[in-house]
Amino acid sequence: MPRTRLELEQIERQILATYAQFSGDTRGREHAEAPPEWRTHYQRDRDRVIHSRAFRRLEYKTQVFLNGSGDHLRTRLTHTIEVAAISRNIASALKLNTDLAETIALAHDLGHSPFGHKGETVLARLMKGHGGFEHNQHSLRIVEQLEQKYPSFPGLNLSWEVREGLAKHHTAYDHPGERRGFAAKNSSLEAQIANLADEITYYSHDLDDGLDSELLSEKNLAANVRVWAHAAKLVKKQFGILPDESRRYFIIRTIIDMQIHDVVENSERLIAKAGVKSADDVRLYSRPLIAYSPKRRAQNLELRKYLYKNLYYNPVVHKPNLRAVKLLGELFNYYLKHPKEIGESSRKRLKKIGLHRAVCDYLAGMTDRYVLLEYEKIFDETFKVV
Repeated sequence: MPRTRLELEQIERQILATYAQFSGDTRGREHAEAPPEWRTHYQRDRDRVIHSRAFRRLEYKTQVFLNGSGDHLRTRLTHTIEVAAISRNIASALKLNTDLAETIALAHDLGHSPFGHKGETVLARLMKGHGGFEHNQHSLRIVEQLEQKYPSFPGLNLSWEVREGLAKHHTAYDHPGERRGFAAKNSSLEAQIANLADEITYYSHDLDDGLDSELLSEKNLAANVRVWAHAAKLVKKQFGILPDESRRYFIIRTIIDMQIHDVVENSERLIAKAGVKSADDVRLYSRPLIAYSPKRRAQNLELRKYLYKNLYYNPVVHKPNLRAVKLLGELFNYYLKHPKEIGESSRKRLKKIGLHRAVCDYLAGMTDRYVLLEYEKIFDETFKVV
């Protein structure tokens, strides 16, 4: 006989910590549905995210380098998959719900606009006075309203706990607003894991892309970033002289391992000290319980400042992105004047949500390359990545 959802829920209660979020204790979904037969609620949510159109579009959205700049450089999709893998790793070590942590991680960037955070900044400015734009909140709108796959409800109808994780998602990059219906001080430990896994991923893998593009150098990193210098010494001590690609890979892998170990060990101490006994105890606690140690946090801040100075605002990265987001602004103003040219689903919702929001939804859903193609079609001018 196939293993049922009830059996899977029973296994969770046997192997997870008492303060984990059990799938059998979900607050449910906004729209009533029959429960899954052979999957937990969060496994169903994960599958729905993976099969969504918004998830597929992440392949062609900028992470750091403008999409199309290089075949090996990360996109928003590869970043998301890496965040999910690290989330499962940390959640498993802490005896938490790996399916929930992974699902939140897979969905956390669904609402990202084209051209990364710079594109988000442009849309936020253009939507000032019209409800604003913030990608975490837009991720929620996608899973609650904008995906149109099911005959009985809008959106993906994900469980309350996944939507809570999206509403409260934040990293060093993010400034989420408060969301009605998710008013607890904190989210589940699984959602907190997705937050930190996001940071671990972009710190380490932005280093990888920066080195691959030759905008960063190992010599300069060793002289200015303690996290890198320490990892490089460990790799040299263990393996001796390695070829460039292998050496860089193992240094970055070592950085990720150090980050994960620090988060697991420090979080375990914080959880024990807090004395929480359930997932709702976690939500009512005064501060997050998944966190770096103070020493690691200080070293990460040093790394973050270095990346901003030497990578994110390097002219090779910054100028093409600035030019690209300029196109985004011009398209926004064009569609305000020509609303019949926005996508069908946005047009259908225009009267309900207003012209500015309909245009914003349409643009936010575009991939980088689709923005460039639309711009070329409308303005008869080609944008090239340079």
